[in-house]
Amino acid sequence: MDAPLTSPQRERPLRIGLSARLMHRVPAELGFRNKSLQYIEQSVAHWVIANGALAYMIPTIGADAQASRRSIRMHDYVRELDGLVLQGGADVSPLSYRSQPLQPGWAGDRVRDLYEIELLWEFIIQGKPVLGICRGAQLLNVAFGGTLYQDLPTEMGTGERHREEALYDEVVHPVALIEGGWLRDLYGGTEIATVNSIHHQAVRKLGKDMVVEAVSPADGVIEAIRWRGSGFAIGVQWHPEFQDPQHAALLPREPLMRAFLDEAARRRAGRG
Repeated sequence: MDAPLTSPQRERPLRIGLSARLMHRVPAELGFRNKSLQYIEQSVAHWVIANGALAYMIPTIGADAQASRRSIRMHDYVRELDGLVLQGGADVSPLSYRSQPLQPGWAGDRVRDLYEIELLWEFIIQGKPVLGICRGAQLLNVAFGGTLYQDLPTEMGTGERHREEALYDEVVHPVALIEGGWLRDLYGGTEIATVNSIHHQAVRKLGKDMVVEAVSPADGVIEAIRWRGSGFAIGVQWHPEFQDPQHAALLPREPLMRAFLDEAARRRAGRG
């Protein structure tokens, strides 16, 4: 019998961690009575997998969990992974940027915030790349000391459509990629592109060492940010994972994921 292939004949795929979405109150029809759920959205996992990497959900440990924090450290999870994708989902809690909810419906998920901020910083400390999607971009900004608009129509009075419940991920609008920015370079000098839009919150005050990579030209809403520090962290306000790769009208999603995975590969090889 032939011996199994080993490196460098077959290098192991990149292992990408996905932050968990949390469901604290599960509808009875799902069959999880008095339980909490942690889950990932299928399309984001498939976006990672389609580019040759493995996707792993990273669970959080709540105060009532049976597993003790002494049993496993966040450091241990991150050590086994090569990069982090912060999923979209519930609003970031205003408490996480030293504010109060303007309405009860904008209270967000403080439990998830604390979990993802700890997770994010552990990846940064270990020098591994981070990609934030929608809420993930907002969380990235907040983790570095920035703030958010809790509701764009209320606080900015913008006429641009950034979210519409009836259409959900079918809402699109243009974004301007900043001259000299990483994203514009990634997309071959593209100045204006079209993206999907599913958010009512957005970056207000930039976090420390954050730079703007894209804005909505109609109202100036920040649509992408990047950390200028020694590591790699970028967040986009749109949902590339929801896009049909064949949808020629939208900014292609694959260059962003490939660039993220290339960075993970470089850093795993010690070339970061």
